[in-house]
Amino acid sequence: MTTSHGRLRAFGNQLIDVHIWLREELAALREDIDAHLAGGARPRELRAHCLAFCSALDRHHTGEDDGAFPELARRFPELRPVLEELRRDHRLVDDCLRRLRDLVGRLDQAADPAEVRRELDSLAALMETHFVYEEKRIVAALNALDVPGWDRSRPEFLRTGEAGR
Repeated sequence: MTTSHGRLRAFGNQLIDVHIWLREELAALREDIDAHLAGGARPRELRAHCLAFCSALDRHHTGEDDGAFPELARRFPELRPVLEELRRDHRLVDDCLRRLRDLVGRLDQAADPAEVRRELDSLAALMETHFVYEEKRIVAALNALDVPGWDRSRPEFLRTGEAGR
C-alpha cells in the first residue's frame, strides 16, 4: 500500500513477502542438499548458497531486533512479551545457522551430508513456527506504523537478496 506521496506502507504485508522469499530460498537450499546427497552439486556451490541464505536470514532477524521491534515496543507496549519471545526465537535460529555453516563448511572433508540435511530440516521447522507466530502477532501492528525513514530506505528486516531489494 502506498500513500498519495508514494510512500511505502503496510510493513506487515511486506514482512510476509520477505518470509515467503526466505521460505523459497530455504526450499532451494534443501534441494541443493538433496542433489548433493544423490551425488551432484559440488560442495563449493552448496557452501556459497548456504552462506548467502544464512546471511539473508541473519540480516532479517538483526533488522527486526534492532529496528522493527524497538519501534513496535514503543508504539505498542502490549507487544513487548511477544517481541521478547520472537527475540528468543532469533537466538535459536542463530544457533542453528551457526551449526549449519559449520557443517556445510566441512562438506568436502568429514561432514556428513545427511547431518546437514537434518540440520536444515530442524531450521525449516523452527523458521516455520517462528514465521507463523510472528505473522499472527505483529503484522497488524506493523501495518499501522508510519516510520519516518522507512519510506525512503527499505529497513533491513524487509530486504531480500544480495542487492537488498
